[in-house]
Amino acid sequence: MDVGITIFATDLSMDPVELAVEAEARGFHSLYVPEHTHIPTSRRTPPPTGDAVLAEEYKRTLDPYVALAAAASRTSRIRLGTGIALVAQHDPIALAKQLATLDLLSRGRLVLGVGYGWNKEEMESHGIDTKRRRAHVREVMLAMQALWSNEVAEYRGEFVRFEPSWQWPKPVQRPRPPVLLGGAPGPTLFSHIAEYADGWIPIGGAGMREALGALRRAMDAAGRDFAALRIVPMGVFPSAEKLDYYRSLGVHEAVLRVPSAPRDVVMPVLDEYARYAGRG
Repeated sequence: MDVGITIFATDLSMDPVELAVEAEARGFHSLYVPEHTHIPTSRRTPPPTGDAVLAEEYKRTLDPYVALAAAASRTSRIRLGTGIALVAQHDPIALAKQLATLDLLSRGRLVLGVGYGWNKEEMESHGIDTKRRRAHVREVMLAMQALWSNEVAEYRGEFVRFEPSWQWPKPVQRPRPPVLLGGAPGPTLFSHIAEYADGWIPIGGAGMREALGALRRAMDAAGRDFAALRIVPMGVFPSAEKLDYYRSLGVHEAVLRVPSAPRDVVMPVLDEYARYAGRG
């Protein structure tokens, strides 16, 4: 089982480029950073953590694609991922080129963690019908995959439409960078994973064993190999027992959370977590 890290990268946290360098030196498999384009001040949507007040880092998130490109320029091995990307909040043609360029310049190290989104106000600012956001994300992903895979690509859907077009560069990783879809288990999520993703980012570990059976059935129904699917719990506060439990379930990668804080706070945590990296 691989072990990576994730940080809520902000203008006040440890520089994610420095963190990527330090994590690579300690044998971590990956670094993931999240995305929020902005946070409306309205709190119609409660914080996803259940806290009464939304944490400060949500307001200050760095652009993940720029941050990962900068990290790619200073590293050579560590995988660089979004955890998670809000793809429906972007123009899919432009985002497809941005991600393919990132995969090219990182020499095939991009991992695209994708989510449907939780902050309704943020999505509405981008013109998203929040009740249909899952269908919207699906079309964005299928449209980008068409651009990555075909010399001439077109897509004609409800949310995304473009005529036959050329677009380069293509991603280094074929047929695409790995796509990990995040969310709580359910029929819609699992059918989307079976259709267009390469892995699942589960929310928490409770009930994962039972959920994996349902996910296997969805993969079987789509004619896809469940064994090739990556299961990647993210934001984990680790212990040896928890990681052993994940390993017993066949989890492929556990992504440990380091605090969204300056270097002097992050580095002791990274050093403590380094004992888990490379345990296999």
